Order: sequence, then C-alpha cells, then structure tokens
Amino acid sequence: MRTPFRPLTRRGLLTGTLGSAVLLAAGGSLAGCGTKAATQTEAGCVSEDLSGTEKTLTFSNWPQYMDVDDSDESKRPTLDAFVAKSGIQVAYTEDVNDNNEFFGKVQNQLAGCQSTGRDIMVLTDWMAARMIRLGWIQKLDRSKLPNVEANLLPSLRGRSFDKEDQLAIPWQSGLAGLAYNGRVTKEIRTVDELLTRPDLKGKVTALSEMRDTMGLLLQSNGHDPANFTAAQYDDALNKLKKAVDSGQIRRFTGNDYAPDLAKGDIAACIGWSGDAIQLGFDDEKIKFVVPESGVMIWSDNVVVPNKATHKGNAEQLVNHYYEPAVAARLAAFVNYICPVQGARAEMEKIDPSLAANPLIFPDDAILAKSTVFMALDEKQEREYEAKFQQVIGA
Repeated sequence: MRTPFRPLTRRGLLTGTLGSAVLLAAGGSLAGCGTKAATQTEAGCVSEDLSGTEKTLTFSNWPQYMDVDDSDESKRPTLDAFVAKSGIQVAYTEDVNDNNEFFGKVQNQLAGCQSTGRDIMVLTDWMAARMIRLGWIQKLDRSKLPNVEANLLPSLRGRSFDKEDQLAIPWQSGLAGLAYNGRVTKEIRTVDELLTRPDLKGKVTALSEMRDTMGLLLQSNGHDPANFTAAQYDDALNKLKKAVDSGQIRRFTGNDYAPDLAKGDIAACIGWSGDAIQLGFDDEKIKFVVPESGVMIWSDNVVVPNKATHKGNAEQLVNHYYEPAVAARLAAFVNYICPVQGARAEMEKIDPSLAANPLIFPDDAILAKSTVFMALDEKQEREYEAKFQQVIGA
C-alpha cells in the first residue's frame, strides 16, 4: 500500500530522542543491569512452554508495523490469516514506541526472571543485542522455523549478536545511506563527497543515530562496521569532527531531516531508505544512494523474552511471516526492506512498482555492500556514544 510521507516515521519513532536516551540508559539504568543479579542464564531462568494446551499469544510491536485492511482498520489481514490457520488467538499491541522506553518497561521483570506478560517483542538490533547479552531472551527451535531456514536473506544471517539465528528473527529491515534532492544539487556518490564537497557546505545533515552515521564513516575509511577497533572508530570520528568544525554539516537529526530535504532546504544528507521511499512517492528527484564504500543495514527483530509461556506459538507466528506471500503482503503496507527471499515474486502480484523498488527488495549488489553494526558491550556502548555525542553537540 502506498502511503504519503508521514512526518514521524517508524524509524523516526526509534530515533527522535535517541541521543540523550542512549546515554541515560547506557550510563544510568544499564549500570545496574550489568550486575550479576540482573544477568540471567538459560539454566538459572527456566521458562515453561504451555503452547501445547494454551492457544494464545501476546505480541508487542511498533506502530504502523502491521498491515491493516484499507476498508476496516480493525482488521489485520496477515495476522487474521494466522489466527484462522493456527487457531492461536493473538493479543496484538502497538506499545513499542522507543527502544529505551520499552527497555524501561520490562527491565525489572526480566532482570528478576519474571514474566513481562509478553510472548513476542520487536526490538531493533542493538537493543535485541543488549537483552541477549543480559541473558533475557529465549532460544527458538530452528526445527520449528523451516520458512526462516529457507527464506531469511543471506545478508541477515549469522549476525554478531545472534550467530546461530535462534534468538532474534528480523521482522523488517532498512538501510542507512545517502540521500539528495536532485532539484538543488547534482548526484552524490560517496560519504567523502558529502563531507567535503564545497557546493554542499552548510547544506548537509547527518543522523543522530550513532550506529548509522559512524557505520558509514567507518566504511568510508575502509573499515568494517561489523568488526572494528577503538582506534578505527576514533579515526572515523575525527573525520566527522572535521566536517562539523568546517561547517559542512548543518546539524544532526532524527528523521526530521526529511521535510527539509523535500523542500530543498538541505541538499543532501545521511538518511534512511524508508524516508526516501516516502518522499519519492511525491518527488522523483529525491534519491537514495548506496555509497560506493557500503551501506548500513539494520533490522527490527522478533524476540521471545524469558518467562514467556507460549514460545511454540510464537515460533508458529514467525514461521507464518516467513512465507513469501505473507511477507509480501506485509511489505506492501510498511514499505521497509522485506527480509524474506521469495517475497519479491509474490509482490509482483500485488504491486509491480513496489516489487521493482530496490529499497524494499535490494538486489545482490546492494546486499553485498550492506553491513550490520557490531554488537557492543556495555563499556563500548557508553564510551562510543559519549564520544559521538560530544562531536555532534547533543
């Protein structure tokens, strides 16, 4: 379903207050979460699965992240189809509005090996990685996920925080790269162009999401954002600082750069693929660019928390959404990268223009340049985020 550009997108909800929130979580509440009392183990926090006798499932997701019937917003076609097929009743709630905020809702229960009342939560890579590190997430049975085994995109397999693909299954993904307005500037191809080209001085924005901006700069220096050293991070940060000090970068943003890019108030930026799709519906001159050095890919992931009592039912739901026809129906509504191989052919039957959109179904060339940011431990998260915030002036 094509939708007009929304001032606050799903990714914007994630990042609107990210700068200060991450520092607070990493330096404040997380300091307590790093204690032995907060960290759980599989043997020490055992969860009982009642799926065999209880056909229910509680699902916490982000707003606008599930397809809705055009004529009746109370209907969710792909979810309703799962209920009809499985007999599992799903209590679906859109109560994940910010990763750190949601962490605050559930951390006391999970730290104490208590139920959150949820069987499924959808969390962004870095938050999923944090909860996995704390031992708060149940392992899924890969034998119960044949569609995931067959259809998960290769670029999203074996990520650093879930090497065995059994703790966090991608729900939707997106790219962080470059975007420009062709009405006010010529094409841009590299991060270095963005940071140094004289005609762009003062007309550039970058993202306040550390992992996306710094991931792109690491790539531009020839380093791997999935496996880098502290010295490599500092080199990339110095490069960013030069662009700030020179006035090349006007400011750092959440997704509020999008209206400015649409109006031509900024010429180019580090931005997200989902915003570019939305803007491109109204103006074909708005272009998203995969930099020559590479692009960052992020995911929001289905996880099953400790003490959730319907893991088997959750596995059935995840497997359902990895059927290509189901995945295509969902992707047609949300307009993010579909993590399911085979969904593109199914999208042809729904909307050929969406099937041809490389920001929803990236080709092999794009995926080969896509990298997931390295999972950080608590010390790294505090240090890297603090350094980044100092440079961007947050």
